[in-house]
Amino acid sequence: MLTLEEVDVNGADRAALLDFMTSHHFPFHVRSRLSIMDVQEMIDDGDFHDAEHESHWLVHPEHGRIGLVRLEDLEDPTPLFDLRLATSWRGQGLGEQALNAITSYVFGRFGEVTRFEGQTREDNIAMRKVFERCGWLKEAHYRESWPVAGAPAVASVAYAILRRDWETGTTTTFEWNDLD
Repeated sequence: MLTLEEVDVNGADRAALLDFMTSHHFPFHVRSRLSIMDVQEMIDDGDFHDAEHESHWLVHPEHGRIGLVRLEDLEDPTPLFDLRLATSWRGQGLGEQALNAITSYVFGRFGEVTRFEGQTREDNIAMRKVFERCGWLKEAHYRESWPVAGAPAVASVAYAILRRDWETGTTTTFEWNDLD
């Protein structure tokens, strides 16, 4: 089972964070490749740790650190996350474990959180299936809203899970065509 380990962004983990963020290609992120300057600026701006952000290594019991999750909007009752798996660990069936560990952490640590949200590109089929297998519900399909370098924009697809659904293991649905 995966666990989360807080990243010491300004101390012991700074070099490892810089290495992780710059040595992997993240094809389904708006900025798929980051430079050392990009990541240093993100650290200095608090994008990895401040009142609104936390960052955690995803730790596998046998393989160690396999990825990183950044939690965002932590002062809101509906935070978001940014998940990045190391290149060698993608496609290994760890997405479900990662999302379940992240969800349990957020609902366990932040009692005021009532809804937890994530977004991905429409063509990130693997992540979309992970959301569904983990009990998250598709809530929005933002057409042509995700910029892609050198290509037309693709849709951003938003998923969320409610605290009460996480607690009960159910998925509360809604009527998409409620005006019909």
